[in-house]
Amino acid sequence: MQGSANLNVMIKAARKAGRSLVKDFREVENLQVSSKGAGDFVSRADIASEKIIRDELMAARPSYGWLGEETGAADGQDPTRRWIVDPLDGTTNFLHGLPHWSVSIALEHKGEIVSGVIFDPAKDELFWAEKGAGAWMNDSRIRVSGRRVMAEAVFATGIPFGAKRTLPATMRDLARLMPACAGVRRWGSASLDIAYVAAGRYDGYWERELNAWDVAAGLVLVREAGGFVSGVREDQDILDSGSVIAANGQLYEQFAGILRAPA
Repeated sequence: MQGSANLNVMIKAARKAGRSLVKDFREVENLQVSSKGAGDFVSRADIASEKIIRDELMAARPSYGWLGEETGAADGQDPTRRWIVDPLDGTTNFLHGLPHWSVSIALEHKGEIVSGVIFDPAKDELFWAEKGAGAWMNDSRIRVSGRRVMAEAVFATGIPFGAKRTLPATMRDLARLMPACAGVRRWGSASLDIAYVAAGRYDGYWERELNAWDVAAGLVLVREAGGFVSGVREDQDILDSGSVIAANGQLYEQFAGILRAPA
């Protein structure tokens, strides 16, 4: 696999964090008798993963800025570049022993995501992309799907839980979309959902009010795989709003039109 020096640093960090998380994941089942104990254990695994990633990235590029789920934002001496990191996307899956979670690392340059790595340690699938260099899964080039008919398409989203305010809008989306397509999936890791669009496994994905670290790496993956990404509303900045639509070029307009239709 050939990539820039920055990309190689990102891949090394993702794999190192992934190895640590896999070891912790094997212990989760032993802790299920105590939900509090398991939750505390996973929180520690999440924090440890971010420390591994931050130590690797900042040792290699100490002047870059930082945005991480656990440790927040920090300015760097270089104001044009910033790492954006989710050390464990799919925490609930991890906690419940479900092998669908990921490590996500993105590099932002002058407000644009130029490199992204999403690593699924449980399946040993590494998705990566750089601006102008295509999108890849391990050593194979990936492309968005070629489906053109909504009735044959499978989409993914996140269903809000608890008292999250986006639940009514998501339920409206589902009521409009599900009669028009072949199915909707909710697998619990936004980073992997977007990576799966880039790999052609899903035909599209949408969600509202995510965090920048949930979506950043996936943006460059989908674009380099030939897809389209935007906010759920056309005027939304994806990283600021956490609102995203991703799809292949053939279905994007119809898919977005359904989600943007007036209530």
